[in-house]
Amino acid sequence: MFRTWWRDRVDYRHLVETFEAHGALGRFKFMLGTGGLVMLLIAVLASIAQGDVAGPVGEIQGIVEALVAGAWTLRWWFLPWPRERESLLWIVLFDIDTTANDLLVHDRIIGVLGVVLLAAMGGYVAVFHGPRILALHIGWTVLSSVLLAALMVSGSLPAGQSTAGNTGEDLALGLAFILVMVVVVGVILPFVQFSHWLLRRDALSDPLTGLLNRRGLDSYLPSHMRRAQHRAAYVTTLDLDRFKVVNDTFGHPFGDEVLVRTAQRLRAAADPDALIARTGGEEFVVVGFLREDAAAVGDGLRGAVETMPDLPVLITASVGVAVLEAAESYSDVTYRHLLRSSDSAMYRAKRRGGNAVVVAEQDEPVHRRPRRRHVIRRGKNAAATLPDV
Repeated sequence: MFRTWWRDRVDYRHLVETFEAHGALGRFKFMLGTGGLVMLLIAVLASIAQGDVAGPVGEIQGIVEALVAGAWTLRWWFLPWPRERESLLWIVLFDIDTTANDLLVHDRIIGVLGVVLLAAMGGYVAVFHGPRILALHIGWTVLSSVLLAALMVSGSLPAGQSTAGNTGEDLALGLAFILVMVVVVGVILPFVQFSHWLLRRDALSDPLTGLLNRRGLDSYLPSHMRRAQHRAAYVTTLDLDRFKVVNDTFGHPFGDEVLVRTAQRLRAAADPDALIARTGGEEFVVVGFLREDAAAVGDGLRGAVETMPDLPVLITASVGVAVLEAAESYSDVTYRHLLRSSDSAMYRAKRRGGNAVVVAEQDEPVHRRPRRRHVIRRGKNAAATLPDV
């Protein structure tokens, strides 16, 4: 589970769209802009508190800090929510500017306040970016804390303009400061992000099979397809044949067991990097990159369902496959078209009796098993039959 979390690439755009759909994006923009205004006030107050001790370098850094804080405020208040790359650039700029200001100040209290701002930025990173970005930010924050503590111990950063520190006390204070920052940014922030990821993952998963649900598929698909690098991709829609009859004959607990086993078989048959979702009652969608003919991909999934062992009835599936050629670019419109095409192909396979594969925009099924009557055996002497369609 933790390895999955570490490898997770947060779909920044989908996350922003989710906040926007719930009317929260405008309020978040206002809050983040207000945070920049607070940073501006801190820069002004720090400049006043240090007086002439800061010198010209400190004055220049104070001006830069105020300019960055002001630009941050105006950007969040008056411009649309940034794209992912701009968001990352703002994080880098904020981290570098804040650390530089912390190391150039001449009062340890002001320096500690700056490092606390780095911890606050970590909250933004924990929500909108992945664990690897958060790890980089945590490493930078801890490094800044160590450098600031070193200045405290060396006496370069006294408690006040005219106060000389005791070496032993300064060492204890510096170590305590580092440990506090390690707990805040190295423990609390990963815990917050992991909890956020786990709740989001639970909301995007089907509770019965553990596969993605339809919302989860829509969430993970854009980032998945952007990694295609112009590789041919496919969308496969798979629907179990005569599943209502299976439920009516054996009961819904058995039907649930069939769905769970189907999910396991699809995981085993699909490529490791494929997305697999249960999008309806007995309907599944598999999205992956073509390493062989589309017909072979569809038939592999069909065969995986048909060969499920230890069941009292033969379970089959109708499969529709739609292909995105390598030269085509991906978009939301493309995805919806592929999903409709694979769904339409699946229904054509079902109309031909099921247990078949149809590739979109082809008239004939790629694979078709002979029509047969499926015998359900219950006990030694009892039997029941499922209709062909």
